[in-house]
Amino acid sequence: MNLPKYEVFALRYGTRDARSSSHFLGGDPHDVPMPMDYFVWAAIGPDKTFIIDTGFTQEDATARKRTFLCCPIEALAELGIKAAAVTDVILTHLHYDHAGNFGKPPNATFHLQDKEMEYATGRYMAYKKTAHSYDVDDVAGLIGLNFAGKIQFYDGEAQLAPGISLHRLGGHTPGMQCVRVNTARGMVVLASDTSHFYENFVNYRPYVTVVNQPEMLEGYRTLRRLADSIDHIVPGHDPLVMKKYPAYEKASKDLIVRLDATPKN
Repeated sequence: MNLPKYEVFALRYGTRDARSSSHFLGGDPHDVPMPMDYFVWAAIGPDKTFIIDTGFTQEDATARKRTFLCCPIEALAELGIKAAAVTDVILTHLHYDHAGNFGKPPNATFHLQDKEMEYATGRYMAYKKTAHSYDVDDVAGLIGLNFAGKIQFYDGEAQLAPGISLHRLGGHTPGMQCVRVNTARGMVVLASDTSHFYENFVNYRPYVTVVNQPEMLEGYRTLRRLADSIDHIVPGHDPLVMKKYPAYEKASKDLIVRLDATPKN
């Protein structure tokens, strides 16, 4: 079967300074500067386009002391994608930096794992430690979208369209999912927060925010199984992504790279 080939882009919309000791379970003895980038992704096929995550808002950036580079939904226009024309948004999970701006593509259906909504609206949100990564207004708004019939739920693996599928890996959150996309260079896996950095999945070093460590570690193995090679796995927050992949030549700012192109070594 000849699957459609998608063009896949990472759009960097925010950043923050951090140190390596804040990123790995158990810390990091070297404790060197290790900044984080924030991305949304777009998979553009011959017949259908999927947006993956919606980023955080300017208000959240200010409250959480993040650097806000642009509104990720508005910046999709750089790819020729108008917010009103977006029909499908995959939410890899519901943390504030992945589910903010959910109202800006007004005509979208959202694709989400059952376990993620259950967790974000359940008993564990009564604890500040677990609730910290969620924005209550985002969660409440998505409940409203569910009542409006605009969320499609999944329990595990799902094929959304030929050449693009969802896979629940858990670990970081109970409903954490990655996205597998067929491209001209093969099957690319958008790891999102199943692996924040290359270092997480390459050397099996768990990220510090985790609800199930064994699931997170198994997830690193699953990423390898789903991708055509380790070079086909794209982590969710690593600044190296912007260095390894070529810039999108039509963008007005240096914030978009092509993930369907072969990465640099």
